[in-house]
Formats: sequence, structure tokens, C-alpha cells
Amino acid sequence: MSRSRLEAFSDGVIAVAITLLVLDIHVPAPDTGSLGHELARQWPQYAAYVVSFVTIGIIWVNHHWMISRLAQTDRTILLLNLLLLLCIGLLPFGTSLMAEYLRADQGQSLAAAIYAGLLLLMSIAFATLNRHILFHKAHLLSEPIPEARRRQILFRGVVGLVPYVLATALAPVSADITLIICASVAIFYTLPIASGGADPA
Repeated sequence: MSRSRLEAFSDGVIAVAITLLVLDIHVPAPDTGSLGHELARQWPQYAAYVVSFVTIGIIWVNHHWMISRLAQTDRTILLLNLLLLLCIGLLPFGTSLMAEYLRADQGQSLAAAIYAGLLLLMSIAFATLNRHILFHKAHLLSEPIPEARRRQILFRGVVGLVPYVLATALAPVSADITLIICASVAIFYTLPIASGGADPA
């Protein structure tokens, strides 16, 4: 399969996943009370939506840079890419779960753990694919990349695993803290310092 076909398929899956996120934000019915109050009540949906949208958007940008380094693909790359897309496809479910249970009387901890856990799984899948391309399939790169540079690129992606592990572990303590940590990761990867200068992967 050509690199362009892999990217086109991946872009389609990511586009669907990021679009599905908005379905949890509902227009209040006219007879439910004050419109402003009803809109304000949906703040967990807004918060979860923004965090997930930014996170998926960052993955999309980094996925582009990761795949653009390749001159060609192989079966293993395609399978690992499918695994990454599987994880991304689960995020709308995790986002909906988090938004629905963030202010519920019970179930907040489990919902938060599942949400952070899905983000962690997505990050692991991305790091696995990135490592495979940079080190096991370096001969398929369009241009040679020094090993030190490859390690630097990989490290920038792997460092995000730590806060996701922390967010998952702290879910039983506070769902709010879990969401804040996940939001912090998203914010960090939008900053120039996270891109390392040369490219944003």
C-alpha cells in the first residue's frame, strides 16, 4: 500500500472520530427552563469535548509528520497503524462516558479511569508505531535520520505516557483531577517547546 493511501484512510478515520465528539453537546429543549442555565449545565460536555478534540487534533498532526518520513510502508506498519486508529476510534465513547458521569452521583471514578486509560492506550499505540518506523524500519525512511535525532523524536512522544498513567491512577481519587491532567497534556503538546523546533512530530 502506498503512503498516500495509508494517510488518506487514517485521515478519514480521525476525521470521523473528531466529528463524533460534538454529538454529546445537545441543544436544550425550550420547555426545560432557562436557556443559559441549561447551556451552563453542559459544562462537562464542553470540557471533555475540548480536551478530546485537541488531543485527537495533535495526534493527527503528529501522525502526518510520522508517516511523511516514510518512503514506503509495509505490512507491519499498516497493522500498527490500524491499532492506533482503533484506539482513536474509541475516544468518542470515552469522551461521552467522561462527560456523562463527571457530575453523576456514582461511577465518576470508573468513567474517568476508562477515559484516561483510552488516551493512554492511544499514546502507547502511537509510540509503538513511531518507534517501529524510526528504529526497526529506518531503511524505509525517505531520508536518513541520525540515531540521536530519532531518539529525540521518540522521546517527545513517549514523555506524554507518564501523565496519562498518573491520570488513570488518580481517577479513583478525583475525576476532576484526571480531566485536568489530560487537559494539561493536550495543552503541552500545542506549545512550541513540545515540537522540538525542527518538526512537530
